[in-house]
Amino acid sequence: MSTTAENKNILRGGQFLVKETACEDIFTPEDFSEEQRMMKDAVMEFNDREIIPYRDRFEKKDYAFTEEVMRKAGELGFLSVAVPEAYGGLGMGFVSTLLTCDYISSGTGSFSTAFGAHTGIGTLPITLYGTEEQKQKYVPKLASGEWFGAYCLTEPGAGSDANSGKTKAVLSEDGTHYKISGQKMWISNAGFCSLFIVFARIEDDKNITGFIVENDPNNGIALGEEEHKLGIRASSTRQVFFSDTVVPVENMLSTRGNGFKIAMNALNVGRIKLAGACLDSQRRVTTTATKYAIERKQFNTPIAEFGAIKSKIAEMAMNAYVGESATYRAAKNIEDRIAIRISEGNTHQEAELKGVEEYAIECSILKVAVSEDIQNCADEGIQIFGGMGFSEDTPMEAAWRDARIARIYEGTNEINRMLCVGMLVKKAMKGHVDLLGPATAVGKELTEIPSFETPDYSAVLSEEKAMIAKLKKVFLMVAGAAVQKFGPDLEEHQQMLLAASNILIEIYMAESAILRTEKNAKRFGEDTQKEQIAMAKLYLYHAIDIIDTKAKEAIISFAEGDEQRMMLMGLKRFTKYQNMPNIVGMRNLIAEKVIAEKKYPF
Repeated sequence: MSTTAENKNILRGGQFLVKETACEDIFTPEDFSEEQRMMKDAVMEFNDREIIPYRDRFEKKDYAFTEEVMRKAGELGFLSVAVPEAYGGLGMGFVSTLLTCDYISSGTGSFSTAFGAHTGIGTLPITLYGTEEQKQKYVPKLASGEWFGAYCLTEPGAGSDANSGKTKAVLSEDGTHYKISGQKMWISNAGFCSLFIVFARIEDDKNITGFIVENDPNNGIALGEEEHKLGIRASSTRQVFFSDTVVPVENMLSTRGNGFKIAMNALNVGRIKLAGACLDSQRRVTTTATKYAIERKQFNTPIAEFGAIKSKIAEMAMNAYVGESATYRAAKNIEDRIAIRISEGNTHQEAELKGVEEYAIECSILKVAVSEDIQNCADEGIQIFGGMGFSEDTPMEAAWRDARIARIYEGTNEINRMLCVGMLVKKAMKGHVDLLGPATAVGKELTEIPSFETPDYSAVLSEEKAMIAKLKKVFLMVAGAAVQKFGPDLEEHQQMLLAASNILIEIYMAESAILRTEKNAKRFGEDTQKEQIAMAKLYLYHAIDIIDTKAKEAIISFAEGDEQRMMLMGLKRFTKYQNMPNIVGMRNLIAEKVIAEKKYPF
């Protein structure tokens, strides 16, 4: 086992719910290595120089400019961070991959989408599933930006149901090639890509199959017109039509019928990277809105001094802080799991695949939470700007429009909400996460007289950590009872699943912020983390509210009589926050720090 694993207790995916995590065992942005800090500076400098000054070109649908900036990113190595050195990449770890995605994505959603589609779903299927010949042939070109990749999964009539596509692949009589015919839609980078990862069905196979298809218009490939979209306007998005497109048999990706698995695993990586891509956007929107609030005067007073505006700034900063806490926590878990698998003799491909697959639950949680936070952040940014925020002359309306797609692609947030609970239940059935033991213990606890002892909450965030432990009991109580009641039919009860997933999401996000803050308070001193402590507490306060509401909704929907009464009493007990913090005071503390530094400072 690697030294990484010896030094820390690395939880498996989903185990955060049933095991306590020590703050020392999580990774935080304050733990970046020197190399990672240098990479962050280089990426931010590229964003400030090549992307942000040209926002108007992106907003005017200058697709050629998006391609030009992508080539520059390739020349500087930013497209190859995750690619192994053997194929012309930098071979950096998962945290560095995420960090690059984070800081390169905030200039405009158009570039962010092009970058994410190429480095993620456009390249990863080959590095993770390709044969040695396929990797040697295609990956170096994709890593350098000489070629760009696109990913053809979605079809008309087959959106969230990815495995129901109608595109066909027919083997030639001599067995040397397949002919692919069908229609794909919403294909990012279609207008300038050199190859497509295409999913098609062979005969009447249950599952689709993946293929690497070079983009040659003389080979039965035609593109629709550019789609005119609400946001990400200079991201090339087209339909792609295949008509007897000849693909050599050696261009099949992985094995026949394995396409659905390829698609799902590529999306897992895409989900956590999408969360990463929304982080710096929140920091920048918060900074831009704060600067405006300082300069804008109403009633002879800068609006930044008004409580209503401070409240907005505090909540925007808090969500950014919580999002980055959770995202980098999960990224390092994935990186460590990959390292363990490599030390056990797995190939890079196997290790990377299994490492990401292990944390699919966390990837879905992050995708939902952070995509919703960036939308709220941009919305409040418009509000702080007032009438000016609605104008194209200020960057807020573009940020708001660009943010909207994040809740739809890489699987809609509704699909991801249901997935994270569904995957957790499956892990429990396989014995990877023991849900039954803790859920039974919670059921027993409901029938016992509660303890009236007053715990010692003198250590920093100790009561907040105790609250997280109790909130986990709420999830186990609700989900345990639902699994017992509905059994294998649970997935048909979508509103129940959505309620449970909201509880799960809030637990993970709140716990991540609390652990990060506790770790930093211990090593840097509590007084250096006053605002961070306030953000962790403020987020928890909101999380308790959401969890209380959603749990109540779920309990009332499936439990009756004594069972319902007992669960509602349990809910009251598990959501009781003894020393509730001064919410207004904490918001003011956070906002005043942001205003004093004229930027997101954490």
